[in-house]
Amino acid sequence: MVKWVLIGLVLALPAQADVLLGHARVVDGDTLAIGAQKVRLFGIDAPEHDQLCKDAEGRDWPCGQVARDRLVALTPDLVRCEGRGRDRYGRLLAVCSASGRDVNAALVSDGMAEAYRKYALDYAPEESAARAAHRGIWAGAHLAPEAFRHGAAQGAPGACRIKGNISKKGQIFHLPGTRDYDRTKIDPKKGERWFCTEAEALAAGWRPMGS
Repeated sequence: MVKWVLIGLVLALPAQADVLLGHARVVDGDTLAIGAQKVRLFGIDAPEHDQLCKDAEGRDWPCGQVARDRLVALTPDLVRCEGRGRDRYGRLLAVCSASGRDVNAALVSDGMAEAYRKYALDYAPEESAARAAHRGIWAGAHLAPEAFRHGAAQGAPGACRIKGNISKKGQIFHLPGTRDYDRTKIDPKKGERWFCTEAEALAAGWRPMGS
């Protein structure tokens, strides 16, 4: 049953997924609240609130706070969120829009969130474009938000964060946010390396994980 939440009013309509409509309170760079319902933006992962990233000159900047501020700017009026399921915390996983714009896509396109490739590839094109243009978190080095939360991952030595790994499967590259990225360690002594773009990795003879 679909539940529409409109500025405190709850209406029940027959359908397959939860749909929320109302004014949103921004919790962090990828989480909203509409009424009493927490909403986790589907398919993206934004820096944590206290996370820092590096700019092109290697200086720290508060990317987590900036991501939250960007989400505030994207959702000044009514927000419509279409559910894609629930996460383990009971939050609605949703694609949200405001003023006719896909908010999830906008955050990734602006370089304020990664495509959460571990769970979905919906926003991979927007991430590739943001990375190529060095927008937002892609201007310099940053730790994947999931790795920041877990506190255990090999950090990139610079702004280039794609891992070129050599294993029994051959030369494989791993993109930030993919399933095996955080546990993959790069050892230059073995011929492994870091890449800045997918095109660079492909040209060097590496192939994407899962291909």
